[in-house]
Amino acid sequence: MYLWLYFIPIIIILGAQALVKSAYNRYRAVKNEKGLTGFDVARKILDMNDLKDIHIVETKGLMGDHYDPKRKVIRLSKEVFHNNSIASIAIAAHECGHAIQHKEKYLFIRIRSFLVPFVNFTSKIGYVILFIGFFASLLDLAFIGLMLLATTLLFQLVTLPVEFDASKRAHKIMVTENFTSTNESNQVKSMLTAAALTYVASLIANLLEILRLFLMLRDR
Repeated sequence: MYLWLYFIPIIIILGAQALVKSAYNRYRAVKNEKGLTGFDVARKILDMNDLKDIHIVETKGLMGDHYDPKRKVIRLSKEVFHNNSIASIAIAAHECGHAIQHKEKYLFIRIRSFLVPFVNFTSKIGYVILFIGFFASLLDLAFIGLMLLATTLLFQLVTLPVEFDASKRAHKIMVTENFTSTNESNQVKSMLTAAALTYVASLIANLLEILRLFLMLRDR
């Protein structure tokens, strides 16, 4: 029972991953007209926003690009760091968008940073309490565990405006600073949109998983 609530989240996640991978593979083969690499774009954006103290380093793996606010480092995967593709400059600009958010103390990124340690704790302890309550037939305890797990939904909900805003900032800078042509601007936007939609898919999938667990407890 409720198997559809088990398989649909998996399908949503796999679909979102396929979408962003497809967009990445498409635009990694398209070179930008100015020959800018991901590193070039990131350095230019950071410098023009008075973020010269933030370093850009190369990291291993694929699609592991991220901004580390504690160490003030933007980590770009090898391909994004060195390549001059549309995908590379879009991803690099997006991570710079996060750096600018931290500098400007963007509300939602401050909320997300505040929630990180709390959600890390509740997501781990929540499953433990849920399974203990479920298998010991202590349903009140199980529901407490489920409520703790539901805090991840709040974190994901706050993450959405953070990611969409970073992409919006990235696209705007690319256009206003003439890093891209009109046609390339649309390609950058498509790449950024595909990546952002993975966060929407993750939220929906998690919501359905929480619903499935709730219905199982209710029937128990």
